[in-house]
Amino acid sequence: MGQTGGFKQYNRQDESTIAVKKRIQNYNEFTVSLEEKALKKQGSRCMDCGIPFCHSGCPLGNLIPDFNDLVHKGEWEKASKILHATNNFPEFTGRLCPAPCEKACVLGIIDEPVSIENIEKNIVERAFSEGWIVPEPPKKRTGKTVAIIGSGPAGLATAQQLNRAGHTVTIFERDDAIGGLLRYGIPNFKLEKKIIDRRVAILKAEGIFFKTNTHVGVNYAISNLDRFDAIVLCGGATISRTLPVKGIDSKGVVQAMSFLTQQTKQLFNSPFEEEKISAKDKHVIVIGGGDTGSDCVGTSNRHGAVSVTNFEIMPKPPVGRSENTPWPFWPLQLKTSSSHEEGCDRNWLINTKEFISNEQGELTGLKTVEVEWVLTPGERPQLIEKPNSEKIWPCDLALLALGFTGPETTISSQLGLELDARSNYKASQYQTNVPRVFTAGDMRRGQSLIVWAISEGREAAREVDLFLMGESNLPTKGKGDIPFS
Repeated sequence: MGQTGGFKQYNRQDESTIAVKKRIQNYNEFTVSLEEKALKKQGSRCMDCGIPFCHSGCPLGNLIPDFNDLVHKGEWEKASKILHATNNFPEFTGRLCPAPCEKACVLGIIDEPVSIENIEKNIVERAFSEGWIVPEPPKKRTGKTVAIIGSGPAGLATAQQLNRAGHTVTIFERDDAIGGLLRYGIPNFKLEKKIIDRRVAILKAEGIFFKTNTHVGVNYAISNLDRFDAIVLCGGATISRTLPVKGIDSKGVVQAMSFLTQQTKQLFNSPFEEEKISAKDKHVIVIGGGDTGSDCVGTSNRHGAVSVTNFEIMPKPPVGRSENTPWPFWPLQLKTSSSHEEGCDRNWLINTKEFISNEQGELTGLKTVEVEWVLTPGERPQLIEKPNSEKIWPCDLALLALGFTGPETTISSQLGLELDARSNYKASQYQTNVPRVFTAGDMRRGQSLIVWAISEGREAAREVDLFLMGESNLPTKGKGDIPFS
């Protein structure tokens, strides 16, 4: 694979970015692609490692050494075919995936891993620019109909796979545009929405039907689903976690997803009912150190916040791998996003105790305390407050980026679906306790990654096809994943 000894000859090279002062003036993507010659060198770094652990690190089971080798050889069209054989939407994962494949890369033991994610993005962008990605409708239809609820990555992947099997697929989306989390949960500067529209146009041309502004169980009766031969629930885990502390109802305490969704709707002149949320000229505190928190940081900087501060209740991760997460497992290590680089005061081991407001109920500050985690073998970690560590932080806008507790129950309660111990929709082989009703993505596994959502959609589609036809030619990745959620 790649060039013999290429990993010795070439260093890892990532995309450059537009300067911070310039890029925060708009909401466009800001990476600068490598030239083809440089990309071929990056593909050349892929080792003939014998056992490619990147396969197992990837939730989709992408054939990574194969497309790296083809990029090294300049055979981009073949690389696109191999990439799309396992990944319906590499333009999404090539931008948004945390790249567990790279953390499992054998080269990563001794050097910087192969830049797999960037190679992936460039393969699919080359394929679109050359016109290699075209609609591929099925040659014949089975006469079976499938309803898919939710148009996020899990729903779209499920739909495309089932459509390829010849079934007639309709996607129901409660919002005004297709994409789910991709559309309104991910800022435009990380994923320009024309990227979604480009792929949706392909899916429509392949024969998939889309119904927007259709909230199943609310403005579209559950009973209307009876006309479908199978139903797949892909609505995601959308119940946001909150903080049970004094002042949580203060004006200026906002869920991160409400903030991000509204920003994208404003950008594209889509209607929204809530009062406008703006970080302009405000002291912003983002509570939660994950990707959603990072997105809030980047968005707040583009709004023109006076200051942006980030709280994380966990300890600061090490710069390198932790001993507890050795190769090839997903490492516990410090991640500094492009949004953090744009301006952010990051704080670890901080717990919010109170939201302080004025007489009008408007947020003016946060009271915090420093904490530490006490680890006792055989017991759950304990959170201990440090004495005399209380602090008041000025704050006009607090964004809660604390993750999600699970899916909404609008559909499950009406269909009589069983839930698991974590309140996700319970399923065996993606099939719920209700006949012909399946589920995939975050609704089934809980809050997770886009790459996992696509994987879930592909696997669920095969199970639905088996249910409808008694057999299936749709692919499956099989077993062998490195544990990663």
